[in-house]
Amino acid sequence: MAQTLPIPGLTPQTATDTLIRTLRGTEPRPLEFHLDSAVLVQPGYHVTEVKAVTIEAMDCGGKANAWRETIIQLMDGTAEEANGGHMTTRKFLGIYDRVAKHVPVRAEAEVRFEYGTASTPALQYHVTGIRLEPERVIVDLRAPGVQCKAGEACGPSVGATEPSEGCTPDSGCCSPVPAQLITLS
Repeated sequence: MAQTLPIPGLTPQTATDTLIRTLRGTEPRPLEFHLDSAVLVQPGYHVTEVKAVTIEAMDCGGKANAWRETIIQLMDGTAEEANGGHMTTRKFLGIYDRVAKHVPVRAEAEVRFEYGTASTPALQYHVTGIRLEPERVIVDLRAPGVQCKAGEACGPSVGATEPSEGCTPDSGCCSPVPAQLITLS
């Protein structure tokens, strides 16, 4: 069985419990989601799903890993619902609490917000911060990225000048096989 560890290279992470405890500690206020200091999710949104996800994977360096995530899916509402403003922290917590009674959401799991529109694909955004302002609560998000999770095995680790033992950057462990090595029989 793989060991449960934080997702490699994607730090800092915001745990589900950190988000929920922070929201519980505030008076009911509008809850906004920002990307690069701009509103990402428009007023009138809905929480359409809360997922407790376990990921079991093996990276290109051959290391097995497992981790948990809480993914909260958001969807735009109607124009009429948008006129009502952003969902309050109280309503958000009410939805979360109903789900948590039936779904094994883990407090330590990284929380992500999934959002897309009819014209943009749904992405799972990382939470980079929670700002408590007098008139609102802002959840700051970061777009997801892709990286080699076997980075330490495949090349220099952060701050190192030499590759670690195991595969090296030129070995191809984290990249496609060069075309000249592919043979068709």
